[in-house]
Amino acid sequence: MLKVRGFRFVLILTLVVLLAACAGPVAVPMPTAMPTAAPTAASKPAGFSLTDALGRTVTFDKAPQRIAVVGRSVILLADAVYAFPNVSPRIVALSKANQGLGDFISVIDPAYKGKTILEVETSAEAVAATKPDAVILKSMMADKLGKPLEGLGIKVIYLDLETPDQYQRDLATLGQLFQDQARAKQVTAFYQEHVDRITKAVADVKEDQKPRALLLYYNDRDGKVAFNVAPKTYIQTLMVQIAGGRPAWKDAQLGQGWTVVNFEQIATWDADQIYIVAYTQSAGDVVEQLKADPQWQALRATKQNKLYAFPADYYSWDQADSRWILGLTWLAAKMHPDLFSDLDMEKEITTFYGELYRLDETAYQKNVKPVLKGDLP
Repeated sequence: MLKVRGFRFVLILTLVVLLAACAGPVAVPMPTAMPTAAPTAASKPAGFSLTDALGRTVTFDKAPQRIAVVGRSVILLADAVYAFPNVSPRIVALSKANQGLGDFISVIDPAYKGKTILEVETSAEAVAATKPDAVILKSMMADKLGKPLEGLGIKVIYLDLETPDQYQRDLATLGQLFQDQARAKQVTAFYQEHVDRITKAVADVKEDQKPRALLLYYNDRDGKVAFNVAPKTYIQTLMVQIAGGRPAWKDAQLGQGWTVVNFEQIATWDADQIYIVAYTQSAGDVVEQLKADPQWQALRATKQNKLYAFPADYYSWDQADSRWILGLTWLAAKMHPDLFSDLDMEKEITTFYGELYRLDETAYQKNVKPVLKGDLP
């Protein structure tokens, strides 16, 4: 009897195994949606850090959306900032940027009237009232305005923008700040291409063949006329050298800023070429006055018709403003016309405003060409 029961058990077990094999694998039901993992710190937007002109590391959790560009020499800052597209909505405050010939930013920023416009000599409290996420200042403003702002917990980025090398470095800093490194590289390449073209053209000019050039900054504050020369480290001196000239004033006793010189010193230098710069008025008008002066008529540069008005539009092109590359190009052509006989200065100007500020031909003709001044073709 036990044998029969054992046989039946084996038979039933065998049938179960055979039926399971014929039926194939058993499907396991899957959940209709995978469970969502809880967010972690790694999934949050990454912050970034940059190093400013003073070597300070400034860290941001995200790209700042409210930026103030203020303080002295604000035009040098603002014109670099606006080389980056789509910055207008992020600029909430600017210091006045009019040297006497107009305000360029008001021309290129359609939202300019909606921004807070502060004085150049502004206070930390006035800047803080605009509620900025970040403030851009010239490095020379660190003690007077920067430290008080930092004391209020506001992030400050310092820029130099005084020499070609500093310009390239500070453009990279702005690229980090705006999280647009590609644009920073594009603008840097534009400047480098123009500098390389000039340095290559004048590379074979011997030292004694370079014209002795004198660049003079004219001002008549308080009704008193003064002529000034730049220190060796200023961009005006560097531009003369890069353009293939010899700064006639380079060996003089110079200060840290512009140095006033009298006519006797100007006559002693007896430069081959003289370039007149004026910031609050037309340099062309100044040159016409000088040409009518008997003292100036006796100078060799005047006699040989090489007393020039440095070009300007809203701002003079000799400054460490974005336009310095136009000034350098014009200066090289004046010093070495034979080496730049094919230079089309009108094309250089339109290309500059198109590349940096996205002004088309119509905008250029309307807003820039009417205000061009100086010894241009």
